[in-house]
Amino acid sequence: MVNLASFLKSEISRIARKEIRTETQALKKASTQYRSDIAALKRRLAEQDRLIAKLRKSKPVAAATDKTVESPQLRFRAGGFATLRQKLGLSAADMGKLLDVTQQTVYHWEKGQSKPRASQLQGIAEVRKLGKRGAAARLAKA
Repeated sequence: MVNLASFLKSEISRIARKEIRTETQALKKASTQYRSDIAALKRRLAEQDRLIAKLRKSKPVAAATDKTVESPQLRFRAGGFATLRQKLGLSAADMGKLLDVTQQTVYHWEKGQSKPRASQLQGIAEVRKLGKRGAAARLAKA
């Protein structure tokens, strides 16, 4: 009877371990899948954070373009500016006087080494409207 009891006890233990193993394997698979999903979500979150940081950096540029929509958009091209100065027959110093900048600044603009500020673009737009006589008259006043 002792053998039967010990045999029955060992058989019940074996079957119980087998059942527990099948149950825990399903849980392990689910746990592995959840970890994989969490890792993928973390990668997506990091990507979104990088994108948000990039957009925050570019936000002032977007705000600046919104302001130019209200007023006519002024563009600047170094070659066009040099051509304008030659068309008006002005020296760099005279053009600088008209725009209230130095002749060195005018040279830098023409070479494309720097660009004028928005307020200076307004002045350039006004000078574009002048002819040779208008530019000479304005220089005589200054």
